[in-house]
Amino acid sequence: MSENVYQAPEANLASASTETTTLTMKEILFSFNGRIPRKTYWYSFLGIIVASFVFMFLVALLTAGNETAISVITLIFYIPLMWVSLAVQVKRWHDRNKSGWWVLIGLVPVIGGIWALIENGFLAGDEAENRFGKPTVL
Repeated sequence: MSENVYQAPEANLASASTETTTLTMKEILFSFNGRIPRKTYWYSFLGIIVASFVFMFLVALLTAGNETAISVITLIFYIPLMWVSLAVQVKRWHDRNKSGWWVLIGLVPVIGGIWALIENGFLAGDEAENRFGKPTVL
């Protein structure tokens, strides 16, 4: 009987760990360590967008058009919003087994944003453990 050349080598299957881990909401939104899957990435950004619209609506409503107050409150809100956005993106790059520094690709005009969207939003991450840890579940 001949050997099946299409079968994966046994050694590779045994070394790949498919265990998963879970992250708390605090770890997902504020930590730069670990990995998150696409589903968590999209939910996080949907939450960031909804929170931004609600916050801006409330600020505009409560400040009654005072442009200085709106600017100051928006700046104060912008800092933690950027932290959360960067933390989520870095963890998604980690899921793709790439350094978190790849988040800077978004600074390249036009192509950078498209590249980041495709990598983070549409391509699957590593199914097994990689150098950034085990895959996570929601």
